[in-house]
Amino acid sequence: MALEFSSLASGSSGNCQLIKSKNTRLLLDAGLSGKYIINGLGHFNIEAETIDGILITHEHIDHIKGVGIMHRKCGMKIYANQATWDRVSKKIGKVDPSKVVLFDNEKPFHIKDIEVEPMSISHDAVDPVAYSFKTHSSKIAVITDLGHITDEMVDKIKDSDLLMLESNHNVDMLMMGKYPYPLKRRVIGDHGHLSNEACAQAAIRAITTGRVSTVLLAHLSKDNNTPELAYETAKSMFYENDIQVGSDVFLDLTYRDRVGQLFRIGGK
Repeated sequence: MALEFSSLASGSSGNCQLIKSKNTRLLLDAGLSGKYIINGLGHFNIEAETIDGILITHEHIDHIKGVGIMHRKCGMKIYANQATWDRVSKKIGKVDPSKVVLFDNEKPFHIKDIEVEPMSISHDAVDPVAYSFKTHSSKIAVITDLGHITDEMVDKIKDSDLLMLESNHNVDMLMMGKYPYPLKRRVIGDHGHLSNEACAQAAIRAITTGRVSTVLLAHLSKDNNTPELAYETAKSMFYENDIQVGSDVFLDLTYRDRVGQLFRIGGK
């Protein structure tokens, strides 16, 4: 069964991704206004009321800004782990408790015909997660907002068809830029964000040991990166490891201010 995927937005100003199968429609985070998310779904002729649920990665505002309004307006369920929900529930207004679903990290569960696996990651949040989404023939992994990626996580995602992975900053731009020094240390720390080089290294491990055929670069910093630099860093590092962009892997970007293309992964 095929999966379809689009990044409606990715970056510090707001994050939201669409994952859908034949029978299921999900949002990963809702860190933008309800209007933006509804309009983004409209690009694919999807009514917001048909979304089955929002899965939350962590409690930072660029990932949860629109969760409350989308839940109240459209009635969709909210999925989170307990520690994250304890933080989020204080920030998003009134919700229907019967539509809040709590999960345990590392334990896959099903939302209709999609298997969802929440995976613990390192970030400066209470209990952040990344996710994979799987049907019998297709798999997508989305991993952003983390300071480093472990071999264990690469093992979990290397059988993905599509990998959306954080490529947040160029280290030189960050260290020479305008951020205060403590913020620079936070960004490059183990609980911060992946650099372009760290992103490419992780992607190479997933490609060469698994079946990843599409890589999307995500959560690019507005101040400490450029789309061209992120793309060329990944492309050149892939080439150095005998991975040809175009023939061995499809490489593309996600954007902070516009909806990306719709990818279709797998069979009918």
